[in-house]
Amino acid sequence: MNAQTLPFFIAGAVGQLECALDLPDPSTFAAPRGLALVAHPHPLFGGTMDNKVVHTLARGFLALGYATVRMNFRGVGKSEGVHDEGRGETDDMALLLAHMRQQYRDLPLVLGGFSFGTFVQAQLQQRLNQAGTPADRLVLVGTAAGKWPMPTVPADTILIHGELDDTIPLAAVFEWARPQDIPVIVIPGADHFFHRRLQHIKNLMVEMWRR
Repeated sequence: MNAQTLPFFIAGAVGQLECALDLPDPSTFAAPRGLALVAHPHPLFGGTMDNKVVHTLARGFLALGYATVRMNFRGVGKSEGVHDEGRGETDDMALLLAHMRQQYRDLPLVLGGFSFGTFVQAQLQQRLNQAGTPADRLVLVGTAAGKWPMPTVPADTILIHGELDDTIPLAAVFEWARPQDIPVIVIPGADHFFHRRLQHIKNLMVEMWRR
């Protein structure tokens, strides 16, 4: 897939934020079919927008024709500021969405996240719901249930988790998802970072979207 990556910066509440826009292959898609925002894992544990799971999510969205945006959270890469326990990161993601909506105003919106990024995106979806402008879909990989106070999410949220995740145990995700009656897709043998299992994430996304 011949995607194009365009780096850019936006002004956040505490300084500039480093972002990247991935565009789908123009030979396959004459124009983007949707807009996807992808959030990365915890910044204090090495999480960046170049994380391999984040890249896998981006590739999945690109395969579906979505313009896909990644951002380094505060204090990561060239983004200014310091980690804010998810509050400021959610504010920044909302700013990024507002910025992207200037160009992609009417396209379907998907929020994707990995690990800590699932907490940020679930909070953003909650804000969008309250404003009456919810994202069309959430895709949460390695959901941070039990680690962070995850809010409830829509019934059609796609939850993907590794069977052998010892950072966020599968049991914690079941406990969070069960009262919401949301299915959890479990990838056998996968750890938190989906070593040797990354392709399953992209394949699942594309298969479920095209049903």
